[in-house]
Amino acid sequence: MKPALLFTALIVIAGLNAPLESFATDGERQAEVAQRGAAVMPFSLKATTHIFTKSDDGGTQQVIAKNTTDGVQIRLIREHLREIQTQFQHGDFSGPARTHGADMPGLAQLRAAKPGQITIAYKNIKDGGELTYRSDNPKLVSSLHVWFDAQLSDHGADAMDGHMHHHASMTPP
Repeated sequence: MKPALLFTALIVIAGLNAPLESFATDGERQAEVAQRGAAVMPFSLKATTHIFTKSDDGGTQQVIAKNTTDGVQIRLIREHLREIQTQFQHGDFSGPARTHGADMPGLAQLRAAKPGQITIAYKNIKDGGELTYRSDNPKLVSSLHVWFDAQLSDHGADAMDGHMHHHASMTPP
């Protein structure tokens, strides 16, 4: 076999192995986050789904029970989201830092936000709770989006993207 062909074959084989290594790394990271999250979140991560929906001015985080008749999980979700709403409004993002790590993407910018730069609204929804984050500061909106992406990655199969919603007005054709 010619050296150039052998070199090319080795590069291709190495490239095919790279995604498998990154999946293992993602899986390990998700397991670590789930373990740390159990100390922060009172509900079961495996019994719930986190849904992150970006918007032009921030986004929405929903946490719902996978079993719609599990009143205990639904109550724990709602209590936790109300609690973190209060913490976040006071600039306390220690829960996400303990769960995802202090270097979590977007977290430093959210912690540095001045009071009132991000509004956080809570509401009960069917089977869980919802937090809506809003800001008129484009850098903070971007930080919220990056923060959502990090949570989607870290929670793996227990999280999903709710897709971006635009708040622009619709005009008839």
